[in-house]
Amino acid sequence: MKILVINGSPKREKSDTMHMTRAFLLGMQDSGDVQITTIHAIDRHVEYCTGCFACMNNGGTCIHNDDMRGILEEILTSDVLLLSFPLYCYGMPAPLKALIDRTLPLSSMAMQKVGDRYEHVGQADFSHLRYVMICGCGFPNSKHNFEPAVAQFRLLFPHDPLILTVPESPMFNVPSADVVTKPRLARIREAGKAFAEAGAVPAELMNEIGSPMIPEEVYAAIVNGERS
Repeated sequence: MKILVINGSPKREKSDTMHMTRAFLLGMQDSGDVQITTIHAIDRHVEYCTGCFACMNNGGTCIHNDDMRGILEEILTSDVLLLSFPLYCYGMPAPLKALIDRTLPLSSMAMQKVGDRYEHVGQADFSHLRYVMICGCGFPNSKHNFEPAVAQFRLLFPHDPLILTVPESPMFNVPSADVVTKPRLARIREAGKAFAEAGAVPAELMNEIGSPMIPEEVYAAIVNGERS
């Protein structure tokens, strides 16, 4: 199984969210042989999409000659596309959003109705791909925080994607918080194994992963105390 991880955090491997992603990948490795490729969006030369639609009218060729051509090839030859990113202004960090905008060459201008919405007809076959989103945020709970990013991901990848959202994620980079972060990472590893083996994660496990690691008011007090 070939897994392509696109890390949207400018912090690269030091990203809070990447702690969760690495645990999830370990779980996938527990289930069998996997090949993992990680792309840090911040390190790639990806020009902004100009909205000219040249790529959608001429077989997928973009006007920009940059790293995106190779990234599209990586996407199409992978089995799992995993987007790992921290929540920035209720969405993706800018380097990742720019990269996602440039996946436009995978689609054509033609549209088709799927269910109750219209989608662009693909210029390439990516029906084999499965999609995972792992996102952390610095707030003490998930309510009214992750919803915009989750909605966007589901619209981008509507075929039953797996979405893990975890509040209080800055604690993953705090060694003194190991007493609560290590058990959570162990549960995320279990989720990775379940996804690799069954293509889904039990609802109870999903709910546990998405819950605060320490009481919300305690976390908020700690953050406010550090910034006072």
